[in-house]
Amino acid sequence: MKFAACLVAGVLGAGGTASAQDAAVFYAGQTIRMIIGYPTGGSNDIYARTVAQHIGRHIPGSPRVIAVNMPGAGSMLAANHLYSVAPRDGSVIASVSQGIPLQAKLNYPEVRYEAGKFNWIGRMAQSTSVTMVWHTAKAMRFADALRNEVTLSATGAGSTVTIYPNVMNELLKTRFKLIMGYKGSGEGMLAMQRGEVDGHSTTWEAVKAVHPDWVPKGEVRVLVQHAITRHKELPDVPTSVELAINPDERAVMRVIMGANEVGKSYFTTPGVPPDRVQALRRAFDATMKDPAFIDAVGKIRGEIGALTGEEVQALIGELDTLPQSLFDRVKSVYNER
Repeated sequence: MKFAACLVAGVLGAGGTASAQDAAVFYAGQTIRMIIGYPTGGSNDIYARTVAQHIGRHIPGSPRVIAVNMPGAGSMLAANHLYSVAPRDGSVIASVSQGIPLQAKLNYPEVRYEAGKFNWIGRMAQSTSVTMVWHTAKAMRFADALRNEVTLSATGAGSTVTIYPNVMNELLKTRFKLIMGYKGSGEGMLAMQRGEVDGHSTTWEAVKAVHPDWVPKGEVRVLVQHAITRHKELPDVPTSVELAINPDERAVMRVIMGANEVGKSYFTTPGVPPDRVQALRRAFDATMKDPAFIDAVGKIRGEIGALTGEEVQALIGELDTLPQSLFDRVKSVYNER
């Protein structure tokens, strides 16, 4: 029995080594493209570029990793590209909107992908979004948005920058008016600063990464945070989930804001050989623990709250377990855009 156990362990160990060797052969001298479904300058772009700078040395064969921006349709353009156009060999990975999995389930007309068929590599961090206004705006707190119109700069229809205020208008009866057409949160925040609009919705990470002094100096007021629980740095700002008035609305809001659990996740195309998927996943895990990477994240005032690729894959799969009645309500609210 002991001999048999050793023999099985040896075979399994040899198989694992062979897989790593196969991946190393493929990736040696290879260039991996990191497709970023956002314009340059925002937090998602900064986070993805930081990952791209460090993950290559943890992948067998030490390939070069280059960042390529592909903004459009709330990053659905990038998701569609990964699903239908990009080579299915593990040479392309992507960072897109955290709302991408749910939007696929809601049958957005722009969707040309199935999120569960992507090979998810891992999550760098959860994401908390906020709706904020410039300090000169009349709105002082969230309740003011229930009484008066508050203009917000917004980007594509599929972006959470647009979706979260629309969800609040539908469920909470706020009076946010979206001014569309801004190319990313960088432009959206500049429009707020210039007085073109009252405010903007974006990730809390984007605010800290690009304008870390805004909140401490009172330049902006955060009216609400879009998450299931309050961020530790925003203990006095209510979440959109807790602002929901009844249990049904709260359940719908929880499903929508659950996209923040997906957060800053990374994936590769469907159809990638399993040994390469494993190589990318383990390289991602190692990157999250790499002191040089951790130091780089600290310099951009970023956060690390990692999940493995297997955990993200399971998280995406949970959408399939939603009761149809709840899913129908989510769909009707989410599609008010």
